[in-house]
Amino acid sequence: MTKRQFPRPHDLLPLIRFKKPDLNAKRRRLNAALTIADLRTIAKRRTPRAAFDYTEGAAEGELSLARARQAFADVEFHPAILRDVSKVDTGWDVLGKRSALPFGIAPTGFTRMMHTEGETAGAGAAAAAGIPFALSTMGTTPIEDVAAAGGPEGRHWFQLYMWKDRDRSMALVERAAAAGFDTLLVTVDVPVAGARLRDKRNGFSIPPAITPGTFFNMASRPAWWFDMLTTEPLSFASLNRWSGTIAELLDTMFDPTVDYEDLAWIKEQWPGRLVVKGVQTVADAKRCADLGVDAVTLSNHGGRQLDRAPIPFHLLPSVVKEVGDDIEVHLDTGIMSGADVVASVALGARYTMIGRAYLYGLMAGGREGVDRAIAILREEVERTMRLLGVASLDELEPGHVTQLQRLVPRSA
Repeated sequence: MTKRQFPRPHDLLPLIRFKKPDLNAKRRRLNAALTIADLRTIAKRRTPRAAFDYTEGAAEGELSLARARQAFADVEFHPAILRDVSKVDTGWDVLGKRSALPFGIAPTGFTRMMHTEGETAGAGAAAAAGIPFALSTMGTTPIEDVAAAGGPEGRHWFQLYMWKDRDRSMALVERAAAAGFDTLLVTVDVPVAGARLRDKRNGFSIPPAITPGTFFNMASRPAWWFDMLTTEPLSFASLNRWSGTIAELLDTMFDPTVDYEDLAWIKEQWPGRLVVKGVQTVADAKRCADLGVDAVTLSNHGGRQLDRAPIPFHLLPSVVKEVGDDIEVHLDTGIMSGADVVASVALGARYTMIGRAYLYGLMAGGREGVDRAIAILREEVERTMRLLGVASLDELEPGHVTQLQRLVPRSA
């Protein structure tokens, strides 16, 4: 029979450890975030609906984005046991230079609208983590300021929408090269802008037309307004000045006539590495490889262009099989965890990019929030590799992953 007694204080004290309170509210919030989904929750609470939905939303019914995320959820891992994983190397060469992690920050537009630190927060955090940062043509921080934020150790890529005015396009490219950007991402899946219905419903039209509902939602986020009104007005990375409307700017940037001849012409002009972003078929990946580009990025633009577009993660094995011996294959769209990154590498991706995951961190806490997003993903990459029984990225291979199928084409 169990003998019971009242607990004695000196027996209880070793079992109780009081946590030192953190008086820094931002740090306390960010440290409590254990996943990118946690950062998203914080971001949604602190950011006006119009800005949050611009980040969160996709085109039309948002099926492409949902399917991309479901594809990663449908991964089955196959771990090996009894392997020495006391030390794990999460880095390797990407386009000729080492990246400390197999992911970097994707180009995003209107970034200072999410948080006033914008691209400088992303570039600084990426440089500190030893990973690339990509600046969008639609970014809101000047090219030179992004280069300064990343510092001499930062690795900066520039994303280009080919303009109708080819001379202005190349002047922009030359400006990026002069600032030390070593890689050019030519985005090819935007002949016209996709139908982003959340933005229209929120009154986030171009030019903006704020509805009463949007106004009151913004008014409930005074910290966001204070930051926005007490810092430099939004401006575009692509222009020193612009006297027209945003609609006119987009009409100038998105050229529906761009073809492979234009891509070859850009390749002749650019002195660094060239990546074609927005490839969605094996045939196009092969044609880009034949043209001599350094990499292709399998992407459907985060689901923000053609809804029901192919799922990049499903396309990955076929493209790697076709061109993986000749060029690097990169991937974005739908990545929300380090496990997603590891699964992509196992199936042949050399590099992956995070867009929304980075922006959730930015909205949650500026530079510190981006640092936290990268730290979360790094921890998840390391843990997933250890649990799979691999000590380096080179040890990952297709046998570690099964893509479980939900959407299977019907027979003709």
